[in-house]
Amino acid sequence: MNYALIFAGGVGKRMRNGALPKQFLELHGKPIIIYTLEKFEENPSIDGIIVVCVSGWEDYLQKKIDRFNIKKVKKVLTGGKTAIESQFIALDYVKKDLKQDPEKTYVLLHDGVRPLIDQDTINKNIECVHQHGTAVTVVPAIETIAISGENHSIDELMDRSKCVMARAPQSYLLANIYRAYSKAQEDEDNTFIDSATMMMHYGYELYTVEGTTNNIKVTTPIDFYIFKAILDAESNEQVFGG
Repeated sequence: MNYALIFAGGVGKRMRNGALPKQFLELHGKPIIIYTLEKFEENPSIDGIIVVCVSGWEDYLQKKIDRFNIKKVKKVLTGGKTAIESQFIALDYVKKDLKQDPEKTYVLLHDGVRPLIDQDTINKNIECVHQHGTAVTVVPAIETIAISGENHSIDELMDRSKCVMARAPQSYLLANIYRAYSKAQEDEDNTFIDSATMMMHYGYELYTVEGTTNNIKVTTPIDFYIFKAILDAESNEQVFGG
């Protein structure tokens, strides 16, 4: 079984859009989170979707899910205080409430504000995670990466040809990632920036799949306008056959 775990817990302070969380900003009458959910809804290999939502907006999201006829969503859960806590809430639901066999279930962790995820990237994640137990979506680094030092100095310049940037989805065998999250809870360690960082910390080998540069995270106003431009360009290609 393949489950998509979609995280929509942000409040979007960098978006400067008032009280409305960024995942509910609308483009052409549709919220960003719905664009994201539709991509996983359309994929025949995805058996179910779990959404973790910012507290207080669960009913609002459920109404949008119903309105746009997203059928694969099994549950809208309330997020925790941190991203790591929210991710464990979703994993715990799949394991205990849906009663899925952790050794035969795979989870794709994805940001609700990455609406430009494409079917090829989803499929490559599923293929890789079934083969290796892990799959982290990456894109090549297109700028020089520096390690900063004290007093605004640079300690090291990385070889860009060996660098990639990790994005989402990040996909795992449920048994492995659940074990890692449980260990992080025991260690009272909530400092991991994402699941890949945590999995590597606990000794799991990470395998990568190359995604597209379009798969941006919409967190700032400029991101939103880039999202609009890409979406409109894709729509024009479909209309005009470009």
